[in-house]
Formats: sequence, structure tokens, C-alpha cells
Amino acid sequence: MNISREDIIKTLKRKEYEPTTLRGLYRLFGVSSKTERKKFKALIAELEKEGKILRDADHRYFLAGKDIEAGTISFSRRKHVAFVTTDNGDEILVYPEDAGFAMHGDRVLVRITGSKRGMKQGKVVKVIERGIKKMVGTLFLHHYQMFFEPDDPRLPDFFKVLDPQEGKEGEKVIVEIVHYPSPRTTPMVKVLQVLGDPNDPAVDLPTVIIKHGLPQPEEFPDDVLKEIETIPLQVREEDLEGREDFRNKIIVTIDGEDAKDFDDAVEVTKTDRGTYILGVHIADVSHYVKEGSPLDREAFNRGTSVYLLDTVIPMLPKKLSNGICSLVEGEDRLTLSLIAEIDASGRTLNHRIVRGVIKSRKRLTYTEVNAYLEDDIDARERLSFMAREIEAMHELYRILRNHRKERGSILDIEGGEVRFIFDSNGRVKDIQPVRRGDAERIIEEFMIRANEIVAGIFDAIDAPFIYRIHEAPDPETVFNLRQYLDALGFSYKFPKSLHPGILQNMLEELRGHPLRSSVERLIVRSMKRALYSPVNVGHFGLASFSYTHFTSPIRRYPDLVVHRLLKEYLDGRLSGERIKHWEEKLPAIATHSSKMERRANEAEWDLTDLKKIDYISQHIGEVFKVYVTGVTRFGLFVEIPDKMVSGLVHVSTLDDHFHYDDQKNILLGENTGKVYRIGDELKVRVVSADKARMEVNFEPVED
Repeated sequence: MNISREDIIKTLKRKEYEPTTLRGLYRLFGVSSKTERKKFKALIAELEKEGKILRDADHRYFLAGKDIEAGTISFSRRKHVAFVTTDNGDEILVYPEDAGFAMHGDRVLVRITGSKRGMKQGKVVKVIERGIKKMVGTLFLHHYQMFFEPDDPRLPDFFKVLDPQEGKEGEKVIVEIVHYPSPRTTPMVKVLQVLGDPNDPAVDLPTVIIKHGLPQPEEFPDDVLKEIETIPLQVREEDLEGREDFRNKIIVTIDGEDAKDFDDAVEVTKTDRGTYILGVHIADVSHYVKEGSPLDREAFNRGTSVYLLDTVIPMLPKKLSNGICSLVEGEDRLTLSLIAEIDASGRTLNHRIVRGVIKSRKRLTYTEVNAYLEDDIDARERLSFMAREIEAMHELYRILRNHRKERGSILDIEGGEVRFIFDSNGRVKDIQPVRRGDAERIIEEFMIRANEIVAGIFDAIDAPFIYRIHEAPDPETVFNLRQYLDALGFSYKFPKSLHPGILQNMLEELRGHPLRSSVERLIVRSMKRALYSPVNVGHFGLASFSYTHFTSPIRRYPDLVVHRLLKEYLDGRLSGERIKHWEEKLPAIATHSSKMERRANEAEWDLTDLKKIDYISQHIGEVFKVYVTGVTRFGLFVEIPDKMVSGLVHVSTLDDHFHYDDQKNILLGENTGKVYRIGDELKVRVVSADKARMEVNFEPVED
């Protein structure tokens, strides 16, 4: 069958074409055999899913108008508004009354009806594909009928339970949707699995996996498992052809203690001229994962590995991620290697990128390298064989970091990462903040420079590429940040065009302040999300003109794509048809990868929040010192600084009638004149902790 997508669109565009059914299209295009019909039907389904063609109530196909766009709908947590993200990354505003029977996560067709605040506004005209098949939530009884309430507030409030013999009221369950919301049917689910008591810590992980539509940790499709069987366990002699041999170099990996997959290995030597040779060796995943293969399609679908505390849902099967692609100590591994010469001021003098083979000399951890740099005697003795190399790494790290600081990059946002200590029953016994040392920052600086070099190559030749972009914050969010800092007693002048260096200076002034971590998180929220894009607009946070993700192809799909582009560039194949190929593919890859990264982040945040609630639920009635991080009409948001546990002090628990002053962002007591503002230190008692609602409530305790 030689019928293409373009042929179908051209035919449906003709004036003489009259909308017809699939059978009519078979006749129109002369599709007769069973095999041809199967292929043709798949093409039609593809075009319909993309919103290029539509089907009316009588199942007749016609070409979509210019005012129709396809995308995935996402509701806000309170369902006050929704946004449809199209395949090219555009967002369309949709109000609930215009969403029809679409659910969060559905792929929909939207008719553009106007615009609001510079954004397209639209109305859902059709649900093309339902996005959510399974949900996690709690069972409840109403008038002797069992209902299901999803954990995700962006979904409909409740579903009727079909044949409610599995599960009891109050239990956490996994369900499958039997009937979606529609004019003719009541939303209905059937129970697939009873997880049990919502407060059981064993319920947290499956809850998060199902809620975010993640695959099970060890689950891969059959065609992927079949392909995996053909991949060798060791590097073969034929794999080394055309590769530079780095196996005699002192190349090491430096990662956390729990790391299993090693994407990157590094080496640094200092020359007689006082310059530094930096080697960044990245696992050559694209040697094993071929474009368009079952492995590649599954990696694209997943977009990224997801790290859920001690559980990893990998982008690639373990045979690759922990095996042949992982740069493990003492084993030959294939790499894409970047070698750069950097001077004492931090400028890259020259660089080259080659296919390589390495044998990692040592698997180092951040802990032992930090101990070495802090003059720990045991660590110094263990790593004496590469003392010169570690010292050169540390010197180069300081040079690169200072170079970034001088151009105005934000350096010091820690991210509020915590470590959970569990007891024998899986309950959270303690929460400890994670502090980064110079070892973590060494790897960070080396990876940033490698990513900038690779992005700079493609930006210079104006070839198709996938960039990691980060736009400057909107004026409104900058205003909110300034108000927050004013409330803390810090007065900053923000220029109209905000430079990241201003934020860096602010963080340095807040060093040691109890609310520094809160300010860091507000800065992150104030800035737009970093995204993948085929269009380079630079990276605001890094103050970088061009940036990409090249260094983690085991766990991020865009990095794998960058490797393929690099190889085509190095081989002189990036021209003609290949340029056209990538120009067509990259927008969808960028949009999907950004979406999958967001899903992974939300899953990781959810599990972290559940574990924080598990911890604080064991301390009901106990008193903690907190700081006010937010003031609202209905109360105070507070945080236990050492544990980074947040919650609400409701206004009804305060000892007066309080009025909210939105100009000063304070609560003012009517009788006492007492004022609550951001930054206040309070003593509070834990009143309740609810995993289902993800809420922690406190009440004030008078000294």
C-alpha cells in the first residue's frame, strides 16, 4: 500500500470530497485486502488522534479546520480551570463549563473560541482518547451505595462502584474505569486491588505509581524483553571499531552510595601550561537502543526514569541501565566522550567529541570524595593512587563555579532534599536534610560545562536540536517574590529585566536565615519550569546562552536523542532528509519529554509528602518550633525547619478574631492587635495529619 498521510489529507481537502465512513474511504482509495485495510485504518486513527481529521456523529470523516487543535487536557487541583497542551507545546485555556465530559489526562480536540491574557481560549469538542484507565483512591458509603473517591483532586469527585464486593468503606483501592463521564452513563469503576488501610506505609508506593499512571518497576512489554535478549552482556571486539581507547586513563565515576546506573565518568589532568583537560565520558546508550526499535519506543513513552525513594522505575530495562550501558568499575564500556581544554579563567579553549571506550578505574561516592577534600586521613589513604587527579578536579571545579558566578548564574539553591530514616515496620522514624558537599558540586559543574559545549555546537550551525530551556520569570511572579522578601524585612530593588545574578546575591545575603529554604523554594516557584524545546531561548537560571541534556542517556530520553544528533553531526550525515526528519520529530519529542519529566517530578514529590505526613502523624499532640512561610485569609502556612514538614494553622485556632490585610500580607487581631506575618517564629502543636487529603494541621501553643 503506497498511500501516505499526505495523500489522505490532500484527498479530504478537495472541494468534491463528501464526508464518508471508513468503508467509504476504503472504496475511495481502492483499499481492498485485509492487510492494506489494517494499515490504512491505522493511518486514519493516527491522523484522528493528532487532530488532523475529525469524525462526526455518523462516523463520517472530514478535515479539521484551522481553529481545531489536539492536545492533552490538564485540570488544576481545584478544577477551576484546565489547560490543553498541544503537540508543539502551546497551551490553550479551557474553563470547566467548556470542558464537556473530558477528564484530566484525556487527549482532546479543542475549538479555539478566543483569547484571554495573551493565551488562546477554547472549548473541548471531542475526547479522542481517554488518558487514565486506572485510579487509586478511597471507598466510601452513601445511602447504602459504595462510591470511590480518587486521590487525585484533578479527577471527578466520585465514581459509583460496580459490584462492590471487593473492599470496605475507608480502604484504599486500585480501580479500573468501566464507564467514563458522559451524557448517557454514570461514571463507574470496578475494584482491581484492595491496598488496605490508607495509613499503612506499604500503601504509599503503589498509591503513587497508580495515581501518576507509572509502569510497575519491573514491567516492560514483551517486544522489549524479546529485543533485550539480542543485546550482548559484554563489549565485543567489533564494537570497538572507530573508537578512541581511553582504558589506560584514570577515569572514575562519582555518585551517591545508592546509585545503580552510572551514566557519566570523568577525568581531569593539569597541563604544563596551567590549563586543564576535562574528560566527560557518557554511556553510549544509542549504540544499543536503535531509533524506532521497541526499546526506543518504550524509552520515548516513559521519557525518564522515576526515582521513588528506594524504588526506581527505569526508562530502560536493567540489562541496559544497570548492565552493559552502566559505566561500572573495571569493565569495558562504550562512550560518547567530550574532551575539553579549559584555562584558569574558566574559558573553554578547545574541545572534541569522539566515540570512545573506557574502563572505569574506581566507583567513588560523594561521601568518600567529600571526606578526602575535608582531609579525612582514611579517605586520603584510600584514594592516594589518584590524589593528583582529585586535586585537579577540585581546582577546576572552583574555576568553573567562579566563572558561572561571574556571568550571573544561580549557584546555591539546594532544593529542600531530605533523607528518611525508617524503622523495621517501614514507618518514618526521622527526617534529615540532605546537604551537598564539593564532590556533588564537582560533578554538577563538569556536567553543566559539557552540556553547554554540546548545545553550543548545534546553536552555532543552526541545525535541528533539542535544547534545555529556562525562560525568565514573568513580572507578576517577580512582584510576588519582592512582596515576600519585603515581609521578611529584606528590601530588594528588582529591575524590569531581572538577571539571575540578582537572585544569587539575594541568596548569599540570606545565608543562615531560618527561612532561606523557604525563599529558595519560592524562587523556584517564581521562575518558569525548565523545559525541552527545539527552539533555543537560553537558560535563565544558569545564565547560559545555550544548554542541553547530554549527560544522562540511561535515564532521560532527550539525552539519548542528543547522542543520535551528535553522531549524525560527527559522521557528516546531518543534512538533507535527516534535517527534515529531525525538524518534524523534535517538537513532539520535546513536548512529550517535558510532560513525562513533570509526571516523574510530581510522583516523587507526592511520595516524599506522604512520608512526611507518615512521620508527623506519629507526633500528634507534640509541640514543634515552626516559621510562618505564608499568610492567607484562612490561616498561616508554617514549616518545621529541621524536618521540612509544612502544614496549616487555621485562623479558627488563633486566640482572637483576625482580619487579613492583603496589602501588607498580615493577619491582624481585632481585640489584641496581635500581628502574624511571614517569618514569624511560633510554637505549634500537631493536631492532625491526613494522607488522603495530603494535609497537616497545627494549632498555636502560647509560651
